[in-house]
Amino acid sequence: MQDIRQKLISIKEKVENRVFDPYLLQFIETPIVDEDKLLILVSIMDRMDLSYHEMENYALSTMLVQIALDTHEHITSTNEEKNRQLTVLAGDYFSGLYYKFLADSDDIFMIKALSEGIKQVNEHKTSVYFTESEDIEQLMKSMMVIETSLLSKLAEYFNIDLWNDVLAYYLLFKRLLNEKALFLQTGSSILFAALKKIMVPLHDHNKDLPDIQNDQLLKVCDRYLELSKQIIEKGIPKLPFLNHLLEDRISNLLNQYQPYAKTFVEEG
Repeated sequence: MQDIRQKLISIKEKVENRVFDPYLLQFIETPIVDEDKLLILVSIMDRMDLSYHEMENYALSTMLVQIALDTHEHITSTNEEKNRQLTVLAGDYFSGLYYKFLADSDDIFMIKALSEGIKQVNEHKTSVYFTESEDIEQLMKSMMVIETSLLSKLAEYFNIDLWNDVLAYYLLFKRLLNEKALFLQTGSSILFAALKKIMVPLHDHNKDLPDIQNDQLLKVCDRYLELSKQIIEKGIPKLPFLNHLLEDRISNLLNQYQPYAKTFVEEG
């Protein structure tokens, strides 16, 4: 009987074997297997009456879809035309692997469930990337759907009541943490571009933001990080499938959060 760690390592290796194409890796960013989402998947399915083969099949299918969506997300940040084209093709290739994988297993209902998740993710990505959100709360809800839709649809497919807000806020927390780090490092990110459109007057959108306005954007991000952290810490002990590996991972991620603070010296 494999423990959670062994199952996680084994399934992750199988995913990587399918997506690490040597030719593509010369031109695109190395696909990242989101270990947090995979761990949540394995942790949930480990509590169900599934064989290891079934667990592996569902996890591989879901992660291939996730990688395809993540790969397409990198298209806008790729400058060279050949790299852009290959990134598009890579995302389509990973999607093709997912469909072939499920077609071979003849699991039509699983395809339907994940297809609904893909549709939700793409709808909300369009809203975020084209900054269509009307307010910050709507923007954050869209970010949460982008991060959680595939897993929540998988839970619906199994007709189980294991998916809940704690997991949704955990994945949102992780995404916000990454967006904040990217903004601090490069001065831009998908989330902060959308926040800027909502919070900054339209005539200032093409200007470099002064420090005080950057601080306002960071404070908004921190507010949702704090909210997410509180919900996670309160709800984690009640997770029915909590194991030591998932508990440690959540604790480590929460500890990475440091509130952004800047002191202004006011004149007078």
